Amino acid sequence: MKLAIWLFGVMLAAIIVFSDLTPGSLFAGLGIGEVAIGFAFQDIFENFLAGVLIMLREKMRIGDTIECEGIIGKVEHITLRETHIRALSGELTVVPNSILFKNPVEILTDQDRRRFDVVVGVAYDPNLDQAAEVIRKSVESVDGIILDKGIDVFAQEFNSSSVDFKVRWWTGSTNRDGHESRDKVICTIKQGLDNAGIKIPFPHVTPTFKGAVPLDK
Repeated sequence: MKLAIWLFGVMLAAIIVFSDLTPGSLFAGLGIGEVAIGFAFQDIFENFLAGVLIMLREKMRIGDTIECEGIIGKVEHITLRETHIRALSGELTVVPNSILFKNPVEILTDQDRRRFDVVVGVAYDPNLDQAAEVIRKSVESVDGIILDKGIDVFAQEFNSSSVDFKVRWWTGSTNRDGHESRDKVICTIKQGLDNAGIKIPFPHVTPTFKGAVPLDK
């Protein structure tokens, strides 16, 4: 790597000193064609330009948690050629800047608030308005919930053994905030429904018997 940088510096200095000298003629004199030059430096220049544009755009910052092309993690370092992303489980991924520039990047911590949701199923017997109110009050009592953004409790669908509600709330934008908030919300909703005598049913499973003989035989 050091040798490549040293050679690149020498060639750049030669081009500056000798005005008639071009990268193509220099490499052609060494027996390397312009096509080879293009392939050799295409990725370098592409990532360099992408790095400059990423820095000028200033949307992705050090410390942001991002998701791009299946890569999820916290941005630790941005250089002109590559970006270092620390996965939530601790691994470091070095990503060429061209990938981050050419593909959609979801910045999960762009704002300090983020919405999360969970699906809650209740039995068919209880009054659904009462069940929704119990769920809403349970979520409102959870520490860390941003109440001024509102709490949504929507009846979503008729399931095989339950009526499902989608519950949505706002809290901090980091993944840690999301995990802690979801844990508290689920536990509090379960406790609230238990106290109100509203059951969360088990999924209905049709029993099967191995080796059973068909009735028509």
